[in-house]
Amino acid sequence: MTDSVGDYVLRRLREWGVEEVFAYPGDGINGIIVAFGKADDRPRFVQSRHEEMSAFEAVGYAKFSGRVGVCMATSGPGAIHLLNGLYDAKLDHVPVVAIVGQTERSAMGGSYQQEVDLQALFKDVASDYLVEVNVAEQLPNAIDRAFRTALTRRAPTAIIIPSDLQTEDYSPPAHAFKQVPSSGPGLKPPMLLPSQPEIVRAAEVLNAGQRVAVLVGQGARGAAVEVEQVADVLGAGVAKALLGKDVLSDELPFVTGSIGLLGTRPSYELMRDCDTLLIVGSNFPYSQFLPEFGQARAVQIDLDGTLIGMRYPTEVNLVGDARATLQALLPMLSGPTDRAWREKIEKNVAGWWNTMKREAMVDAEPVNPMRIVWELSERLPSNAIVTSDSGSAANWYARHLRIRGEVRSSLSGTLATMGAAVPYAIGAKFAHPDRPAIAITGDGAMQMNGMAELLTIARYAERWTDRRLVVCVLHNNDLNQVTWELRAMGGAPKFEESQVLPDVSYADFARGLGLEAITVRSPDELGPAWDRVLSAGRPAVLDVHCDPEVPPIPPHATFEQAESMLAAVLKGDPEAFHLVRQGVKTKLQEALPGRHR
Repeated sequence: MTDSVGDYVLRRLREWGVEEVFAYPGDGINGIIVAFGKADDRPRFVQSRHEEMSAFEAVGYAKFSGRVGVCMATSGPGAIHLLNGLYDAKLDHVPVVAIVGQTERSAMGGSYQQEVDLQALFKDVASDYLVEVNVAEQLPNAIDRAFRTALTRRAPTAIIIPSDLQTEDYSPPAHAFKQVPSSGPGLKPPMLLPSQPEIVRAAEVLNAGQRVAVLVGQGARGAAVEVEQVADVLGAGVAKALLGKDVLSDELPFVTGSIGLLGTRPSYELMRDCDTLLIVGSNFPYSQFLPEFGQARAVQIDLDGTLIGMRYPTEVNLVGDARATLQALLPMLSGPTDRAWREKIEKNVAGWWNTMKREAMVDAEPVNPMRIVWELSERLPSNAIVTSDSGSAANWYARHLRIRGEVRSSLSGTLATMGAAVPYAIGAKFAHPDRPAIAITGDGAMQMNGMAELLTIARYAERWTDRRLVVCVLHNNDLNQVTWELRAMGGAPKFEESQVLPDVSYADFARGLGLEAITVRSPDELGPAWDRVLSAGRPAVLDVHCDPEVPPIPPHATFEQAESMLAAVLKGDPEAFHLVRQGVKTKLQEALPGRHR
């Protein structure tokens, strides 16, 4: 029996090793849906509650597997819904292939129902590779190039297939004029290495430094051992961009933690006081958190030459694989004999973690949100995967979650979109069904889309060998990050009409779906609740009522930010007294490091 175009699409996906397609059905992809029905669950059709979630799940899958994530949607509205997740992939450099339907070719240009100019729609988000397939003979080349481009350029790509073509018989391209064949699936990117003279120049710059700082991003993930060795030789401290949070363990005494607005005081001081900077696999965008321009000599290593030298005036730029480049660099390095800089860094890091514990234990009404993540860190399985949403949850994730063992973690880094934590965790579970996953999300993101995706979790949990997927909701009935931005950056009081969320029991909702569910209303309940959900053996929701007035103020907050927040209070913020009290109690833990409260 002759394969249809839809059959061939799935066959080619299987040849590329695709095991899951995160999707939502619609008549624009009916021909491919029919093929799924005949494909014996190879690849699996993973049905989300919304196409945007399909895209996020594909991004989460790709981030935690290192393979291409695949999402699929119908024409018109379905294709439009994919965009936010695909932009998340684009901005965080994640390989994702989107397959979308289109109206029948005979109706194109006729203002037909659900007809949207998909090439114009995807032109930016899939700028690395976008193709509309109009005859079957295009398919091998179109699918293969989409995958190879996604992997090579770490970017989303898109394939548009009109609905009527999907049901036609498949015929391969011929060895003929104006037909384009394709080789079989597969791609092993080359191990790029900079030239030897440039590596020598980089070593000279780094060896001349007395106070070396290293900044790592997600591009250093495969070079963790080499980064640690370089830091030891140079007596350096290592700060982590948020997307590189899981590159190195926070149990290493010279790892200063996250950098930037959500970062730590040791990372801030590391950059403030260094005389030499090594950037490995990071495109961290906030140059104000790097050394003052001209203060430090700098070397940067990145696989993508177009992203080098963008954030800081680097003296030597090494375009190459992080691991291979560091391995070539290591034999040439000789650090300072005076280890005072390294000793100072380690002292600052140890003091910081003590301060973070004290801040987490500060009383709040009813639960301090910092303590939620701190208590998780104390119990975090060594092979867990942790996802965080944007908003104030990202503050506590960035500063309080201690990475160790084989823990992996991520969030929507550059797009910083709401609503990614839960679908990321679902994608992670399909990438690693034998590992526990924990999503940390605010109630704003939970109401936006997380509650609906609990249905997806309940539906597919039986497919995972380790069924633990814990969704922890920071329940404060406030769009908290924006509230604090209004206060600290705009000098405006909280505007309740825009900021206050309707109250709902996330635990009750989860319980109705058959999930484990716990409501926490006091700090003493928090540790036992984490123990229970992490040992439940099934998906769970931890609904923690926490204080919205615990300030997500960075430890290096500027005078202008403090002045703006005071102005907001004086203008009649509805929670003025409480927020000042919580802010003072929290910041005292930094000002008085020897005190418990």
